[in-house]
Amino acid sequence: MSPARAEQVVAKFNPMKVKRNAYILKANAVCNASHFIENGVMRSYTYDLEGSEVTTAFFPSNTYTSDLLSFFKRSPAKEYIQAITDCETWYITYEDMQASFHAIPEFREFGRLNIVNQYSLLKERMLSNLQETAEKRYSDLIYTQPEILQHVPLKYIASYLGIADTSLSRIRKEALKN
Repeated sequence: MSPARAEQVVAKFNPMKVKRNAYILKANAVCNASHFIENGVMRSYTYDLEGSEVTTAFFPSNTYTSDLLSFFKRSPAKEYIQAITDCETWYITYEDMQASFHAIPEFREFGRLNIVNQYSLLKERMLSNLQETAEKRYSDLIYTQPEILQHVPLKYIASYLGIADTSLSRIRKEALKN
């Protein structure tokens, strides 16, 4: 991308500071912005049929977060996106993203790659939940996102892995032995 095109894109992003525990999206609202997290960690979560909170994803520094379904379909979100730590983000609105996709082919390609990456991560997570043990899912999380363990409460990690807090404690204890 040429410097002039890059400046066009950058001009569409706005800075935002998000305090720990604050939300950038709540369920039933339409997701109107996509955030690039410069610093900090966020998570998305929803509630299961019993009313228990289930963490569906973590978003550390240098990743994008939004509810893609709500953002692109313009439909109410079914998840919450919450800051786990104080965060600094750069966000782009739906309208500005669409205008940039139409005006800047390089940004459209970047957006396509980002969506493909998000889909790939979702598919990998779904298959992992079906085919891997909790121990393997925990090991993969430590390997792929080590910063999560430094900033995320264990109850969120346990719900992300689909296990009870006590099971996570046992898995962590065993991992330390090895």
